[in-house]
Amino acid sequence: MAPEMAQVDAVIQRRLASEVVLINQISHYIVSAGGKRIRPMLVLLFARALGFEGAQRFELAATVEFIHTATLLHDDVVDESALRRGRQTANALFGNAASVLVGDFLYSRSFQMMVSVERMRVLEVLADATNVIAEGEVLQLLNMHEPDISVDDYLRVIRYKTAKLFEASARLGAVLADSPPAVEEACASYGRALGTAFQLVDDLLDYEGATAELGKNVGDDLREGKPTLPLLYAMSHGTAEQRELIRHAIQHGEVERLPEIIAIVRDTGALEATRRAAREEAAKAAVQISSLPPSIFKEGLLQLCVQAVERKT
Repeated sequence: MAPEMAQVDAVIQRRLASEVVLINQISHYIVSAGGKRIRPMLVLLFARALGFEGAQRFELAATVEFIHTATLLHDDVVDESALRRGRQTANALFGNAASVLVGDFLYSRSFQMMVSVERMRVLEVLADATNVIAEGEVLQLLNMHEPDISVDDYLRVIRYKTAKLFEASARLGAVLADSPPAVEEACASYGRALGTAFQLVDDLLDYEGATAELGKNVGDDLREGKPTLPLLYAMSHGTAEQRELIRHAIQHGEVERLPEIIAIVRDTGALEATRRAAREEAAKAAVQISSLPPSIFKEGLLQLCVQAVERKT
């Protein structure tokens, strides 16, 4: 897919252009940091797997990357993050106000791009996705420093905040190919399950990985008071003393005893349980595309199910 992704990068560079110097600086800084680019890849893989080869796929792949990048800029301000993808966050470098406003620029630019495709269904899919993502951000904010949320509440945030854009990206490939509703829904279900698996692994890596490998600070989720599945599982399977230690850390965003908490997460089997949940979601994703015709693009989608779960960064 490298030649196809190069085409997407060309669209990104062209669409980032602005007469405002600071917008150019920040948007190029955040986009040039790279990242896995899974969302635009999903647009391309599904479009090709379903037989669509038009240039619109590059525009929409770039569009979902812009939406994702806008959410990152806003997320880092809300979370007061200092490190992403191994570099200083834009808010740490340029300030919160500039980061929020450039995030707004990327959001509005993405809507200009989706309008250029001149397909109402595309607008429906992406307008719905951006709204649900915003709801997910607010839900996560409500859950901050709250150790007593249920696993269902936690998963709801994931499906809104992360999985929804995966779902929309997969669905767009089917929309471009004029696929029947049943195929479109199957593609969307794949994206939703893959996105859920991807976020579950992200959450476990916050307690399993190393800062140099992750490109962000280990323990950031705990510092921000996020009650993720590894912590919820550890609290439900640990001793009363261990449970109280984790509860206190979530409530106060404390990382001073992070090594102890990581040890509890590992000793209670929370990391294995989280990865197991991610594998189950990835297996659901793979089943959803079983009816797609054989192709290297379908193979790529199946490979993503494995890579999203077994990755270490």
